[in-house]
Amino acid sequence: MHRTLISESKNHIGEQVLLQGWVDIKRDHGKLTFIDLRDRSGKVQCVGYQMMGELTPESVVELVGKVKERPEKLINPNIPTGTIEIEVLSYSVLNKATLLPIEVQGDGKDISEEIRLKYRYIDLRRERMQKTLRKRSTFSHKLREFFYDHDFVEIETPMLTKSTKEGARDFLVPSRLQKGKFYALPQSPQQYKQLLMTAGFERYIQFARCIRDEDLRADRGFEFTQLDLEMSFSSQEEIMRIVEQAVTFAVKAVGGVLKQEPFPVIRYKDAIAKYGADKFDLRTEEEKQQGVLAFAWVVGFPFFKKVDVADEAEKRDGKSGWTFTHNPFSTPIAEHMAWHLNGEHIGEIETAQYDLVCNGFEVGGGSVRAHTPELLSATFKIMGYSDQEIQAQVGHMFEAFRSGTPPHGGIALGIDRLAMLLAQETSLKEATAFPMTSSGKTAIMDAPARVHAEQLQELGVKLEETTPKT
Repeated sequence: MHRTLISESKNHIGEQVLLQGWVDIKRDHGKLTFIDLRDRSGKVQCVGYQMMGELTPESVVELVGKVKERPEKLINPNIPTGTIEIEVLSYSVLNKATLLPIEVQGDGKDISEEIRLKYRYIDLRRERMQKTLRKRSTFSHKLREFFYDHDFVEIETPMLTKSTKEGARDFLVPSRLQKGKFYALPQSPQQYKQLLMTAGFERYIQFARCIRDEDLRADRGFEFTQLDLEMSFSSQEEIMRIVEQAVTFAVKAVGGVLKQEPFPVIRYKDAIAKYGADKFDLRTEEEKQQGVLAFAWVVGFPFFKKVDVADEAEKRDGKSGWTFTHNPFSTPIAEHMAWHLNGEHIGEIETAQYDLVCNGFEVGGGSVRAHTPELLSATFKIMGYSDQEIQAQVGHMFEAFRSGTPPHGGIALGIDRLAMLLAQETSLKEATAFPMTSSGKTAIMDAPARVHAEQLQELGVKLEETTPKT
């Protein structure tokens, strides 16, 4: 007998079906025991006569039963299978659940984050989390579908790469074969996607895992997923247009409601003057309650800013006291090209950068890129790098550019943040399967953790004991 999904059982009235799933709720009524059985497709009420009394909530069971129509007065209008119930003929326990450390019923928000993440495999069973991650999956699928239909090629880039200046601290990985040297985990596929433009693919996408050693907050973690995109022979306006079309298509495909189409375009200076920030929320209070998504583009960013002396990463990047606002691989606008190449009017140089914001969050950022050695070199010189240091950092890019790299640009869309907004949540953790805690510990597994001395010795790494500050 083949398994029937719960959602399909209503198509088999009067027939026997084999169901498998979790005991969602159990109710004992003397000789009759009722359970709500749950699988990936939904829930259904099952009733057993003088059986199932020993079942515990969240146990995994298999049962054979007859599908029966419920009397009209007993119909449950709150679930798709509310017009039927299963008369259990036989069953078996595939795995009995003991008393669980957290409840599966409810939204779980009254449970501490530490406990929810420690038992995330249980927390993810709750209906709210299932809906959110399934919606995220469909949203990503629709984005991929759109870009495939527009001649983009999906290509994976390496996870072990070189430490370069991309705006945040790197996570470093020691090399066993070349002791004393380190890989860096990618902050983004920035350089590789530009090299793919050199390679002639012209239109590239990737659902890329990115890793940055940044201070944690509700809308940012060490690890995140971005939809990475790059296009050759395209203007800023063309890139923004196709990205907007893709986002609009995918948002509507999962039932999202947009405040405005096309998305408004606001200059950076105007955003700061009107909203006090370059990330703003255009919704009314009523629209916030309704979960409306208010997207907008922000353009006209300054290329450089003064280094924040309290930020160690910025201090390392900006040796001259200037650092980039978004991305050192961007290009200035045409009107400021001479200033950029000559290192003049640094604070006034505007970059061909564009951010996509939604409901007060930045959900995407991109730019038209530097595609010549002269442009990229000028950026690093403004930040105080010598020719030798520039060559050590991005010499491989110069070599690629000299081989015939077309004009190009792109964007990275934050899938975690978009999924969070689509689910009407305020924390990335609610839209991520296994997020880290706010202190940077992994869900379920106890990491970061110490490793065996033999592993360190093999890598040529020696730890120094430090005395905690008092």
